[in-house]
Amino acid sequence: QVQLVESGGGLVQAGGSLRLSCAASGRTFSGYAMGWFRQTPGKEREFVAAISRSGMNTAYAESAKGRFTISRDNAKNTVYLQLNSLKPEDTAVYYCAADYSTNYYGTPKTNRNEYDYWGQGTQVTVTS
Repeated sequence: QVQLVESGGGLVQAGGSLRLSCAASGRTFSGYAMGWFRQTPGKEREFVAAISRSGMNTAYAESAKGRFTISRDNAKNTVYLQLNSLKPEDTAVYYCAADYSTNYYGTPKTNRNEYDYWGQGTQVTVTS
C-alpha cells in the first residue's frame, strides 16, 4: 500500500504560480506511475497530468498544456506539479494518485478509475 500526502496549495492571484508536492510512503515509489487530478464542487474529478515510473513520459490535459509541469524525484519519493499562469478556473482541490504499473517507461494513464491510491487533496484558489 502507498500513502500519499499533498502540500503546496494556497491562495494566489491570477497569473501567479504554485508548486504542489505529493510525498509517498509505503511501497516502492518507483513502482508507480503518478497522476494529478482536480475536483470542484458538483463536478467529477478530472485529469490534469501524469508521469511514468521513469519520469521520461508525461501526459497533460489540454487545459494544463503549456502552463503546468509534472515531475518526480524517485530518490525523494515525491511527485510535483508546477502550476504557472494560473487562472480562476484552475481553482479546485488537487489530488495526487498512484497507479501500480509494470511498465517503467510506458505512457501514464489519464483515467482516474485506473489509479490505485489517492491523497487527501490540497486546495488551490486563484483570485481574479
